[in-house]
Amino acid sequence: MAIFQDRHAFINGSPQPSSDSKIIEATDPSTLEPIAKIHTSSQSTLDAAVQAGAKAFTSWSQTPPVERSRILLKAASILRSRTQQLAIIETHSTGKPYSETSTVDIPTGADVLEFYANLIASGGLNGESFPLRSSAWVYTTKAPLGVCVGIGAWNYPIQIGLWKSAPCLAAGNCMVYKPSEFTSLHAEELAKIYKEAGLPDGVFNVVYGAGEVGAYLTKHPDVAKVSFTGQVTTGRKVAGSAAGEMKYLTMELGGKSPVVVLPDADVESAVDGAMMANFFSTGQVCTNGTRVFVPISMKPEFEKKLVGKMEYVRAGDLFAESTNYGPLISKTHYDKVVSYIKHGIETDKAKLLYGGLGAESITKSLPEKLKNGLWVRPTVFTDCSDDMKIVKEEIFGPVMSILYYDTIDEAVRRANDTPMGLAAGVFGKDINQCHDVVRRIEAGITWVNTWGESPAEMSVGGWKQSGVGVENGRKGLESWVKNKSTLVEMGGSVPTVYAKL
Repeated sequence: MAIFQDRHAFINGSPQPSSDSKIIEATDPSTLEPIAKIHTSSQSTLDAAVQAGAKAFTSWSQTPPVERSRILLKAASILRSRTQQLAIIETHSTGKPYSETSTVDIPTGADVLEFYANLIASGGLNGESFPLRSSAWVYTTKAPLGVCVGIGAWNYPIQIGLWKSAPCLAAGNCMVYKPSEFTSLHAEELAKIYKEAGLPDGVFNVVYGAGEVGAYLTKHPDVAKVSFTGQVTTGRKVAGSAAGEMKYLTMELGGKSPVVVLPDADVESAVDGAMMANFFSTGQVCTNGTRVFVPISMKPEFEKKLVGKMEYVRAGDLFAESTNYGPLISKTHYDKVVSYIKHGIETDKAKLLYGGLGAESITKSLPEKLKNGLWVRPTVFTDCSDDMKIVKEEIFGPVMSILYYDTIDEAVRRANDTPMGLAAGVFGKDINQCHDVVRRIEAGITWVNTWGESPAEMSVGGWKQSGVGVENGRKGLESWVKNKSTLVEMGGSVPTVYAKL
C-alpha cells in the first residue's frame, strides 16, 4: 500500500501529471512493500523541462548574487525546519536508519546550500584584475553556463541533489534534475522547497526515469553541463556522451579505497575507522574504505578488537534510535552483494572472519514486518590478497577485506594498485608519517585519523577512473561557471605591426 503520493515531473514550478507514462514502483527496502508510483518522463516532457530552464535562465542569470543568496538561504532554513519529514521520506526510500538520515543526509545537504549562498554573497563569483604593463591591464569575469543536468545516485538522494543544485543555482544556472529511479521521492519535495523560498519557476525542474532519460538529457543540444554521480562504468558512458557534445562535466564515480593502518596506530581507533569505512550506510557509500591494510604484527589484536566490536553494528526498526544498520537498496543490488560474498568464500578462498551468507542472525530478531527486507550480514574477510575479486572490484556493500603488509612502502604501493582513486585514509600516531603516506596515495579525498566526514567547505573529487572535477568547497563553484578574460589597452593605440615603415 502506497504511503506517499505518486511522483510526476515537476516543471515550471508545478507537477506535470501524465497518464500514459511508464511506471516505476518505489518500494521500501526494509519491507519490500510499495510506497509510491514514479511516472517516468517522456522525451517531450524532457524537452519541456530543458525549455523551461532555458527560458528562466535569461532572468535568473542576471539576478544579482546577493538576491540569489537570499532565496537559497531561505530554502536552507525551510529544509532544516522539515528535517524530520524529509528524513522519514529518505528512510523509507533508501532503507537507511532514521538516526542517519535525520543527522547526516538532511543537515549536511542544508549545510551545502548555506555555504554556497553565503559564498556568492561575499564575492565568491568575483574575478580578478592585474596590470599587464603601464598602459594595459587584464580583468576576468565569471558567467553561468546555462541549463545544466544533475543526475543523482540512489545512496544519498537529497544530499546529492543539494550538492548539485546548490552551486548550480548559486552560480546563476538553471537545472534539470533526474534522481535515481530507485530513490526518487525526495526530488519533488526539494523542488517545492525551492519554490516556497522564492526560486523563480523553471530554474529547478525535476524529471524521472532510468538510464534512457539520463542518456537523452546528456546529449540534449540545449544542455550546457552534465553533473553525474554513480558507478564508474555508467560514468564512462555519460562522460563520453557529454564530452562528444563539448559539454561541461563533473563526474563523481566509484572507488576501491584503501584504509592504511600504520604500525604505531592506536588499534582501537583504527578498528573504529575501518568499521566506519565499511558499515556506515550498510556499506553503500562510494568512498568506502573496503581494503584495510594492517601491519602483520598487529594482526591478532586488530582482528580480536574488530570481532568484539561487530556486535555494535545493529539492525532493527529503522526508526529506533539504537538502529545503525539497514537493508540494501534493491533486489538487484542485494543479489550483486551476495554474489560477491559467495565468491569471496568459494572462489577467492578468503578467510571469513565475520558474517557471510545467510541473514538469519539478523532477521530472527527483527520485527515481523521487516523480515522480508533486503538484509545481508556485515561481513569481514581476512588474509586477503590483492588479486582476489572481492579486493579488486567495487562491491558497494558491507564487505571488508583485510590485507596484511610488512613495510609502509609496500602498503602504499599496494594501496595505489587500482584503476580507481576516490578516497583513502591513514591511521597513525606520528602525524608527519601520516601526512607523508597520505601524500603518496593516489586519491582525491583523504583523511588522517578519521573517515568519511565531508563538510561543505571541503572540495571532493576522484582521481584516475573515479571522477572528473570536484564538488563542494570554493573549487566546486568553479565547476558551474565559465571564465572570460579581457585585456584593456589604455594607451589609445593598437599594436603597430601594420604601421608604415
